[in-house]
Amino acid sequence: MKRTLLLLATAAMFAACAEKPAATLKEAFENDFYIGTAMNVQQILEIDKAESELVAHHFSAIVAENCMKSEEIHPEKDRYFFDEADAFVAFGEKHGMFITGHTLVWHSQLAPWFPYNEAGEKVSREEMIARLKDHISTVVGRYKGRIKGWDVVNEAILDDGSLRMTPFLEIIGEDYLELAFQFAHEADPDAELYYNDYSMASPAKRARVVQLVRDLKQQGIRIDGVGMQGHMGMDYPDVAEFEKSLLAYAAEGVKVMITEWDISALPTVRQGAEISDTVAYMQAMNPYPDGLPAAVEEAWNERVRTFMDLFLKHSDKISRVTAWGVTDRTSWLNNWPMPGRKNYPLLFDRDNQLKPVMQEYLNRE
Repeated sequence: MKRTLLLLATAAMFAACAEKPAATLKEAFENDFYIGTAMNVQQILEIDKAESELVAHHFSAIVAENCMKSEEIHPEKDRYFFDEADAFVAFGEKHGMFITGHTLVWHSQLAPWFPYNEAGEKVSREEMIARLKDHISTVVGRYKGRIKGWDVVNEAILDDGSLRMTPFLEIIGEDYLELAFQFAHEADPDAELYYNDYSMASPAKRARVVQLVRDLKQQGIRIDGVGMQGHMGMDYPDVAEFEKSLLAYAAEGVKVMITEWDISALPTVRQGAEISDTVAYMQAMNPYPDGLPAAVEEAWNERVRTFMDLFLKHSDKISRVTAWGVTDRTSWLNNWPMPGRKNYPLLFDRDNQLKPVMQEYLNRE
């Protein structure tokens, strides 16, 4: 009788354990993909202790929001600044996280000196290649074996599929893409190498990214993954087109990552709109300064569910889902494109609480 009761009690205990919901996001998605976030310097240095603790508690992957971009990490030709990047990598190692370096080659936030000589003239192709190699070799080499994956090239392709005119393209030519991946691989042969971009659901951009992957592979140049930036709104991107792109990139034999994920709950800002009444426009673009109305919040929740369920559907192809920020309070979407604009795009609210829609995924079977 005692043995029977013991067996029943043990079975009940295991059943209870099996039904116990995950306590963290990284536990909830540990069998699906890394769940990550971008970290700002206040979080990296643990000045914002509350958000630093959220990152350590909930996330299995991190990427630096700004401190590894060219203008920050290489502000002068003969000077690198590694303090914040070192702290970022140390934070990830301390908490056993997958660390991604962001980004080696990007036209925006490029150190102003990079394409010019002392006379203020554009440097030669040979000099630009030498600078590119020095930058990549120095940064990647410093973190060899510690940073597991690199966004090698960021946002090099326009929505129409053409290459963006950047100092790299203008001075070096189209082969700067190949050179960047080659130099990164030489600096750390074991690191994964990625191409990262936004508007990745655009059919024309999709075709050009697929071609880039094929071209690199045909030349024997390593590329391991494609990052689909997830800067989204309530009316874009089209879910079906996003899924088509996800499948197209995966079909090329590379990992797919959802990067820079946030979903703006506010009206979409249209570039080039004619604004006759600036005050009215600003009010229209910042409609919820005191919090989201219940109906808007539920619509936002449903948008998150739609995409998270899509990510889970294709978890065999997706290696990482990374939010672009920790809480609504510190999202880059606040005060953009106008001061005072208040947004609600992330997984945690302004009180550092996991939003109810994400709580649902802690409880899933």
